[in-house]
Amino acid sequence: MTKQELTAEILKKKSMLCVGLDSALDLIPKHLLKFSDPIFEFNKQIIDATHQLAIAYKPNIAFYEAMGISGWQSLEKTINYLNQNYPECFTIADAKRGDIGNTSAMYAKTFFEWLNFDSVTVAPYMGSDSVIPFLQYKNKWVILLGLTSNKGSSDFQFEKIGNEMLYEKVVNTSQQWANANQLMFVTGATHPEQLAGLRKLAPDYFFLVPGIGAQGGSVEAVCENAFNSEGGLLINSARQIIYASPNEDFAEAAYNIAQQTVAPMQKFLTRLV
Repeated sequence: MTKQELTAEILKKKSMLCVGLDSALDLIPKHLLKFSDPIFEFNKQIIDATHQLAIAYKPNIAFYEAMGISGWQSLEKTINYLNQNYPECFTIADAKRGDIGNTSAMYAKTFFEWLNFDSVTVAPYMGSDSVIPFLQYKNKWVILLGLTSNKGSSDFQFEKIGNEMLYEKVVNTSQQWANANQLMFVTGATHPEQLAGLRKLAPDYFFLVPGIGAQGGSVEAVCENAFNSEGGLLINSARQIIYASPNEDFAEAAYNIAQQTVAPMQKFLTRLV
């Protein structure tokens, strides 16, 4: 998916919502356990209920790896279902990979060739040669960890290096590796005061913004600080949407929360019409 196609989908749906598929057997509605693959059935019903509002879906790979082979099978079925039925939806492998070059090449092969995701999240700590293998794929995206939403982000990311914070150095340096047609940044909603500065550093790049909902981030604050001339945001919400109800109405409840999450985005998106 190109940047132009992604932007067009945002304008069409009047949404910047990314739904995180952090699906776990002990959290999904119990009635789904009767299915041969309850995780896939859960994901499928969430996707069917929310696809008219969602620009992107982001399975967190850890939730699938933790189930072993069956988890990988659920993940493969989920991404195949999305690609076959809702190809307009952007897909993100939230894997946070990054290693020496030949290892990163294998990670890239896994997520871009075998599973056919549109994008993968990548950790920048090991530098350019750990990221560049992911950038070799045409029309695939690297989403680089910039300023993350978790509490521990302050342990390293706010360290000063010369005149820059570490997270600023990551965003500035990595723009030498790829332009805004292939590279995005993870920028946490829990740091709204930093988002405006990050937008100045990377005015044309898409930001994937976690931290809405369960982590306490605000859609309005994100948009006020990081919205650009194309929208430029994929605002992720996972637990608040997918676990909106533990009962048989879970998919309908997910749609209702997704709709509430999208509503404040729309007043900003009207600027682009």
